[in-house]
Amino acid sequence: MSFGPPPSMTQPPPRAENREPKRGRKALAGLLAVVVAVGLACGGWLLWSEGGDTASTDKTRAADAQGPLDVRETVEKQPASTVGEMAFRFSVDDMAPGEHVEMPGMWATDRILAKGVNKTLVGMRIGTDVAPGEEEWRLGLDGPICGYTRHVTGDHRTAVLFRANDQEEDAYCNQVAFVDLDDGRLVWEDRFSYSVAGPGPGMATGRSSQDRPSVTLTHDTVAVTWGGGTIGYDMEKGTNRWATKATAPCQDMGAAGGRALLVRQQCWSTDESVPDESWQHVTYKVRKVDPVTGRSLWTYSAAKGIRDLSVPSSEPAVLAVAGGDTEITDLLSLDDKGRNRATVSLRNGAYVADCAYTDYLVIDDCPTVAVGAGQVFIRSKDQSEKQVSNWIIGFDLATGNTTKKFDSGPGSLLQPLRMSGDRLLALRLSNDHISPNALVSLDPGKDKETPYFYFDLPSEGEPLTLTNENDVVVQDGRIFFGAKSANGPSGEQKKQWTYLVLGIGSSAAAGP
Repeated sequence: MSFGPPPSMTQPPPRAENREPKRGRKALAGLLAVVVAVGLACGGWLLWSEGGDTASTDKTRAADAQGPLDVRETVEKQPASTVGEMAFRFSVDDMAPGEHVEMPGMWATDRILAKGVNKTLVGMRIGTDVAPGEEEWRLGLDGPICGYTRHVTGDHRTAVLFRANDQEEDAYCNQVAFVDLDDGRLVWEDRFSYSVAGPGPGMATGRSSQDRPSVTLTHDTVAVTWGGGTIGYDMEKGTNRWATKATAPCQDMGAAGGRALLVRQQCWSTDESVPDESWQHVTYKVRKVDPVTGRSLWTYSAAKGIRDLSVPSSEPAVLAVAGGDTEITDLLSLDDKGRNRATVSLRNGAYVADCAYTDYLVIDDCPTVAVGAGQVFIRSKDQSEKQVSNWIIGFDLATGNTTKKFDSGPGSLLQPLRMSGDRLLALRLSNDHISPNALVSLDPGKDKETPYFYFDLPSEGEPLTLTNENDVVVQDGRIFFGAKSANGPSGEQKKQWTYLVLGIGSSAAAGP
């Protein structure tokens, strides 16, 4: 898969008919036709639409009274039809055996699906069947993408980090770019400081001993942590609004954005009697930061023995901690002073909360933890007594008590995705391969489940639905499943079709 220097902005991308693998694409289309025929025989769950923009083109941020400098929080509308159709596909068939491609970050607007691919950002028009070279826009960076945020502004912009020069063996991850997702325009970029990993194992990036930096968005601010401190950039101009320095023996290791800005600190014990390899050697703090001034508003110190800490929500503040284990064991709800309001125990694995653990420091990427309506929603452990099933359970942020429970029923599994206003969007995955998958809305106030649309997927695309291993984005009436990385054929296989992103939408535009 080739993503070299970006093409001239004055030249259109290559047309699909010029690609040699087109014959294979036709063959795959034939395979999809068979899948569609089977789906129709089972009730017409999957329809294919090669063109057309089936989702509502309303930019729902207007309805939400959000401005262009706010972090986007859209409220999805119930579609007029519950019949799902393929709305987008990005696939390749030219990866070499043993080839590995990193694909950090995926973002969607009303008309563009954007993806990070190695050292390139690509934007692809929704409603099309895309292969490399057929992008709507392409933005090449000086080096590989080494950090990103899942957040998008009200005017469809986001930020990524990239290495200074991918030709240098020890190139540091110390550049930030702010990008317009609609047209691929580089709004601004800047180079920031870096620090070496602190005492103990550290969290080094690549071949260097640099601390992993991170980037996030909150209102009118792009925040970057680089180990030795945190920088706040003006979102429109890219000017340095404020900068803070971490005080030894602590370093700034990740920022969570959205409605507020929380910075995670990793601290090392100065007690020489504590072994470096001991979990007691490392502790965590979280501080809430004023995005305008950089001033700390409060600081929360996690208990000793916590092995990791993520931030599913910045406002209200909810922390996911691994206490005495490498998996998340508890969710902590904090009040507006940074004090512990309530603790939700995952009861030794009875409940499951997933946060992303990759080479990219994105501490607020917890794909199956949703916070809203005064609650935090997680899923139960899969049950397999007769048929596979599970449930989504809500916990009150003030008390930690259970609130609502939504059962998947036999033969399917429910996965929380994100809040849509006071409703929870969830993915219903069929396990019996007879009933369809579905994007559903769960109303905690009425204990009601509403299907948005039903759909099926070709078998090659089913691995993309693993929410803890792939990107899943719901935006403007569609759900997108995207790979975080891709590998070429293995063994004796010389060629294979690889799905990189699949998008599903309703066959009719959203209702009023």
